[in-house]
Amino acid sequence: MLKLLIIKTSSLGDVVHNLPIIADIKLHFPDAEIDWVVEESFADIPKLHPHIRQVIPVAIRRWRKNLFSMQTWQQLKAIKKQIATERYDIVLDTQGLIKSGLIATWAHGVRHGYNKNSCREPLASYFYQAKHDASRAQHAVNRNRALTAAALGYATPTTSPNYGIQATQTKHMDLPQRYVIGLHGTSRESKLWPIEHWVALGNWLITHDLELLLPWASEAEFARASIIATSLNNATVLPKQSISQLADIISHAHATVGVDTGLSHLSTAVDTPTIAIYTDTNPALTGVMAGHNTKAINLGGVGQIPRVDEVTSAFEHLCLHSQPAKNDN
Repeated sequence: MLKLLIIKTSSLGDVVHNLPIIADIKLHFPDAEIDWVVEESFADIPKLHPHIRQVIPVAIRRWRKNLFSMQTWQQLKAIKKQIATERYDIVLDTQGLIKSGLIATWAHGVRHGYNKNSCREPLASYFYQAKHDASRAQHAVNRNRALTAAALGYATPTTSPNYGIQATQTKHMDLPQRYVIGLHGTSRESKLWPIEHWVALGNWLITHDLELLLPWASEAEFARASIIATSLNNATVLPKQSISQLADIISHAHATVGVDTGLSHLSTAVDTPTIAIYTDTNPALTGVMAGHNTKAINLGGVGQIPRVDEVTSAFEHLCLHSQPAKNDN
């Protein structure tokens, strides 16, 4: 029986990009026991996967802000002890950063990771005992799958990714019958889609009897969502949600339209048709990637702002002519 520890701590999109390796591993090693070290903020994601035995949350982001706190060092010691209690056949760091490489050294097992030419931070490769090549010119999902295949000794998969997570499928709040998720918030201003474009999209959705639901995570995102919603008759600003709650809501949506944010990747992972809008990054490397049961379209790129008619055209292609609403019960 293969016993494996995966280290992929952050961010949300990166954690989602790592999910397909689980199905790949289980295909070749059906009895594999798989644990996963992840940043506490994103622990909900691997917890949704039925083949993850144990999720081990770390709090690197919080610890960095409180380095001189006794509580920080006590928590750090406890996590190191927890990881060290298990003995693994393989410790696989798919993050390729110094912080993740350091975490790998806490575990008992042969440490595998990217070689120095493939690591995002080349110094991280010195933490690994077995080093593998996986070109950084390929999509992040494919990089993770290629590294895992090299570490476990099987051929790199060429199939569509299977994200494998399962939302609860239990609606925890009263939702419209037919709705679209509008993921308007992201980490940088340069990744945003103009508010007037969101309003125009919302007005177009009215003609198709679809509501627009707007999640938020920060006060700035709440303010933006409120501006969009007050300009429309079919838009609702959602209460603040956890990642697992959002996975549930997104899984029941007719479709998702989102900017470059981890939640857009989560949408594809729960098999909701997804249109992703890129304005400042290259979707060929980090765009949404359709799963084996999912449809997805990336629009835009570095220095490009997709027009509203491009988004509505993609929506028609992806959702209106090919499938019924997921939320019709």
